[in-house]
Amino acid sequence: MNTEFIKGVIVPIITPVDENEMIDEAALRRQVDFCIEGGLQGILAFGSNGEFYQIEEDEMERGLKIMIDQAAGRVPVYFGIGAINTKKCVRLAKMAAANGAAGISILQPMFLKPTYKELIVHFTTIAEAVPETPVLLYNNPGRVGYSMTADLVDELAHTVKNIIGMKDTSGDITLTEEFIRRTRDVGFKVFGGKDTLLYASMCVGAVGGVCTAGNFMPELIEDVYAKYVAGDIQGSLEAQFKLNPVRLAMDAASFPVAAKDMAKLRGLVVGDPYRPNLPTAEGAALDKMRATMTEAGLI
Repeated sequence: MNTEFIKGVIVPIITPVDENEMIDEAALRRQVDFCIEGGLQGILAFGSNGEFYQIEEDEMERGLKIMIDQAAGRVPVYFGIGAINTKKCVRLAKMAAANGAAGISILQPMFLKPTYKELIVHFTTIAEAVPETPVLLYNNPGRVGYSMTADLVDELAHTVKNIIGMKDTSGDITLTEEFIRRTRDVGFKVFGGKDTLLYASMCVGAVGGVCTAGNFMPELIEDVYAKYVAGDIQGSLEAQFKLNPVRLAMDAASFPVAAKDMAKLRGLVVGDPYRPNLPTAEGAALDKMRATMTEAGLI
């Protein structure tokens, strides 16, 4: 299985919607172009900032087809799976593979706290349903309430042939490093999942990052990656320092409102978040985002 293309900055792309909370095709096509023209190396459909938890399966399929068509082979398009039920995850994985997704990303089940064995069976069942499709694990303890362990990832990486990498959003560099150390013998691809830790993740061996910032400042997050791989380590660190205040300003607003707010501040048409989120942040939170983006030269 070719995995050479699995690297770089991948954007968990925003899902633009209209007033009826249906995917806005024209806006989605523009967002795909904006991210690719910003220099990014991949698009993740229906990741956390793509609001996967709000979207029906038929709408996901329509959106995936639009993204793959608009990307037109310029970058790989991956498909995010965040369902709890294993059967539903298998169904989504098969749909993504049938429509030409370059790979799938699987979040650990939320709400439940499965045992080690249950997680092994869950991930293995999904991966084996699409044996020719690269599978990335997605560790996001902040959203699901528990973390994947190094033992779990080690076992999956060494026993399931198409589980070839992961995104780690733990924010724990020691854990990210352990995922990398224990799987490097099989060429396992680990991505950092925190925009503010892209540089640090690459320093311990990550192949890139899955970064929300790609939606509204692709040139800044790409600069961190491009300088690092070119050997300009100090330049990469400085690029990280330039990006961080903008990214940290998002934390004052509710998730995932801030990502769409920042996109709108850059003049992008992405629609409002799905309800129950309000259309935009207010007051000091929005002012802080605007100020940091202005200081960074984005607006």
